[in-house]
Amino acid sequence: MAELSAQESTSTISAKIITRGRIVDGDTLPHVHIQEIRCYGKMRRKTKREIARYNKLVRNVKKTLPYARIAAARITIINDSLSHISDPKARKKYLDEQEKKLFAEFEQPLRHLTISQGRVLIKLIDRETGDTSYELIRSMRGRFSAFLWQGVARLFGSNLKAEYEAKGEDKEIERIVWMIDDGIIQ
Repeated sequence: MAELSAQESTSTISAKIITRGRIVDGDTLPHVHIQEIRCYGKMRRKTKREIARYNKLVRNVKKTLPYARIAAARITIINDSLSHISDPKARKKYLDEQEKKLFAEFEQPLRHLTISQGRVLIKLIDRETGDTSYELIRSMRGRFSAFLWQGVARLFGSNLKAEYEAKGEDKEIERIVWMIDDGIIQ
């Protein structure tokens, strides 16, 4: 048996990396998608009250974010189905069926949300769907129903017309959502 030297054994091993190519001016160049990396600076909280308020916001976002994402997915499915239904009576019947299913599935868990969690949920639904909760209710159930639900929300100090401002007043919520998505907050 002949022994291989170190040079001979490594020269027979070749690593291949397969990437997508992009043709630019007749040249084929490798095209690699690099995932976005977010850097989180350390947030400075001065008082115990600020720390407690931030921790409460983290708890609220962690509890309500899954509901907002489920709502966005369900709304997409409902809108896709509605685009294939042209008969107004069939559309109403379909919406009524979907509303009953949603109430049966989510009524109990959502009733146990606190008022502050409800406010966060309203903001996150706008973030995930691109429409305020008021607009969603109005498009699905009509103006009168949306008006009634807005009245109920106002009784509890909330606003279904509240819009999500990722770079404005909701920047802490946006940061928390990013941290949850990146696995920093579990």
